[in-house]
Parts: sequence; structure tokens; C-alpha cells
Amino acid sequence: MKKKEVNINEESASTGGAHAVNKFRISDFVMMAVIVILCASCVLPFLHVAVKSISGNTAVMSKSVYFWPKDITFDAYKKVFADSSMTYSMIFSVIVTVIFTALGMLVCTCAAYPLSKKRLKGKKLLTFLLMVPMYFSAGIIPSYLLYQKLHVLDTMWVLILPLIYSPYNMLIMKNYFQSTIPDSLEESAFLDGASNFQILSRIVLPLSKPILATLSLFYAVGRWNSYADNMYYTKNANLKLIQYKLYQLVASAAEAQTSSLADTGSAIQSTPEVLQAASIMFVTIPIIIIYPFLQKYFVQGTMIGAVKG
Repeated sequence: MKKKEVNINEESASTGGAHAVNKFRISDFVMMAVIVILCASCVLPFLHVAVKSISGNTAVMSKSVYFWPKDITFDAYKKVFADSSMTYSMIFSVIVTVIFTALGMLVCTCAAYPLSKKRLKGKKLLTFLLMVPMYFSAGIIPSYLLYQKLHVLDTMWVLILPLIYSPYNMLIMKNYFQSTIPDSLEESAFLDGASNFQILSRIVLPLSKPILATLSLFYAVGRWNSYADNMYYTKNANLKLIQYKLYQLVASAAEAQTSSLADTGSAIQSTPEVLQAASIMFVTIPIIIIYPFLQKYFVQGTMIGAVKG
């Protein structure tokens, strides 16, 4: 009888284990399917644009191009590079993006570090005041009048200074400091005679590479993809960012396919749809090149910095 009971128990245990394995495999399959769908939703649209940018006009206009190019041609890219001012706009955009990112990270760090400390007097009030711009903004017309009073209209600084402070980025960095940098580490530095700036520069920042890389990428991508302020606050042709330049290029192509590019005598022979796809690829590739170098910091910085502190 005892042997029969042991056999029954073993059979039930093996059956339960088999059910658990089957459930585990099903859950794995479901998670993998969801991840594949999410990845496809990001990759396939980009692939479609890339394929369309090197396909022939007739194939694109007939809506027969999906994920494989037809009548491969690089005429659209030639039209983008044909404008002599395009290279200048690209270099100018890189300069503005670098300065904007550096100043943005400086302002964000100077705001986040003090607010992450319990010893700061009036911490709640200061946090509230610094978070107000995240929910309320004056609008375009008041902003225009303000920039006019400050004499920054139609200058490079109107593209940099107004947006270097980001409440969202500051909140992420503050939470990262609170959850990652132990107070005991700073207390021991204080006992050794270190000042606040020494602690920030020699201890906190070297230990915060993930969040610094993540927020730097946020700043750079945000500035690189924006052109509305360039449209509203600047008139000088030498202050055109690459996104605004390409916006004008696509708009002119949509109005008339035979219109000429600025300062060139070449006519736009590509359809607006193909030209738009080539323009999107032209401005997206530089950001894609940067991502692999920051990927190992990006995930860690986002996950830790997003924890509520």
C-alpha cells in the first residue's frame, strides 16, 4: 500500500510539474509575441520610409512599395544634397544641438541635485515652483513679446536658452539622485572637508553616468527634431536648422514639383512623398548613429530615474 501511495504521489507531482511547464511555455510565448509586435510597430514604419526613399516615383505613387524597394533610385537624396545651404544647416544644427544639450544638462543638474537633498530648506516650495512650467505655458505670443524685450529674437540664442530647463528631465534626475546616491557617501565626504560642488563633481556625477547619458540623449533628440521655434522666432536664412530647412523643402515640393531648390537651378523631379521620405532618413540617421554608444546607459538610466522618489 505504501508503495502504491508513493507511486500515486510521484505521478501527481510529475503531472503538476508538466502543467507548470506548459503554463510557463505559454506565458513565454505570449510575452515573446507581444515583444515582437512592439518591435515590429517601431521597425516596420521606419523600414517602409527607408524603402520608399530609394524607390521610383511611379512605384511610390501607385502605392505598391511596402518593405522592399522598387525601381531603385537615389534621385531624392541627390535633390536633398543639391542645395548648397543644406550642408550649412546640418552643421549649424549640430552646433546648436551640442550647445543646447550641454547647457540643458548643466541647468538640469544644478536644479536636481539640491532638490534631492532633505537638508534643503523650502524644498517642497522650490520643487513646486520648478514643476509649474511642466503643466502651464504662456503661449507663442507672450513668449514672442518676452524674447523681443530680451533682444534674443532672430539670434541663435532664441533656439537654445528658452528650452534648456526641462521640468520632466529635472524630475527624473532628482529621483535618480535620491534612489542611487546614498546619503552616507556624501556625509563621509563632508567629514573629510569636501564642499557641495566637490561632492557633486567628484562623487555624484561620476556615479550618475547612466542618467547623464539618458537625459543628454533626450535633450539632443528634442532639439534635433524641433523646428517650430525656428519658424516663429527667426527670419535670418543663416539661422535655419536642418529640420526647418527640410520642412521648407518638402513644402515647396508639394506645391510644385518643378520648383527650384534655394540658390540652385536644379528642379525637383522626385514626388513630394519620395522627397519627404528621403528627408526623414537624412535627419534621422545622425541620431540613429548615436544610439548604440548610449544604449547601455539608456535603459539603466530610464528605469532607475523613473522610480518615484
